[in-house]
Amino acid sequence: MIEVINLTKSFGDHLVLDGANLTIKTGETMVIIGSSGCGKSVLLKHLIGLLRPDTGQVLVDGEDITRLRGKELDRLRLKFGMLFQGAALFDSMTVAENVGFALTEHTSLDRATVLSRVSECLQLVGLEGIEALYPAALSGGMRKRVGLARALAMNPEIILYDEPTTGIDPIMGDIINDLIIELRDRLKVTSVCVTHDMKSADKIADRIAMLYRGKIIEVGTPLELEQTANPVVRQFIAGDAVGPITEGMEFGHVTRRR
Repeated sequence: MIEVINLTKSFGDHLVLDGANLTIKTGETMVIIGSSGCGKSVLLKHLIGLLRPDTGQVLVDGEDITRLRGKELDRLRLKFGMLFQGAALFDSMTVAENVGFALTEHTSLDRATVLSRVSECLQLVGLEGIEALYPAALSGGMRKRVGLARALAMNPEIILYDEPTTGIDPIMGDIINDLIIELRDRLKVTSVCVTHDMKSADKIADRIAMLYRGKIIEVGTPLELEQTANPVVRQFIAGDAVGPITEGMEFGHVTRRR
């Protein structure tokens, strides 16, 4: 479904992606892990064309999204739904208006049909009867689920999740994990999730890819990564303070070394 080929991206002098390569199979849940600031969200935004690479390609169902512009890019983007890290709801819009936004903008459906689809999507994420509320009245977990309902509204083939469990309590985080699994199984969508939450990654992933220093350094099932001999992957999964990722980094007056 998605192929990332030799992708590079810099912001000024800061090289974020350095020849990243990744293949994501149709119908699977691929989780991309890595340290904070390593470029996971930057990679995710390339998949949907929100950022353009310096070099490289992103093939979505055989089409190179990096070469598309205007209406052609919009057409391909309709294959995607995206749950942003902070949900990214419009504060001035009700829940119904947020969830139905893409339907209103990109289809000619009448209001009654849009509201029916909004209700259906809210039910899919375990929320009913909140269409008239505004985002300010929602908890963090509810905002995440409304954001997910919005991502589902256009019946996407691919759903992108940017840190779906960040900023919510562990119980709500696990509810979100269960929703991701249920939606994959029920709707047969391809899912790509970036996270540094290894509990979430282990639960939802068919395969996990680790991004480190701008490259995907290992891809495998949760069990395969757990058994890896790669010291960088092992340190990240274990959450150890000492290892190759932190070697030479200074923490206050302490320098971490192997």
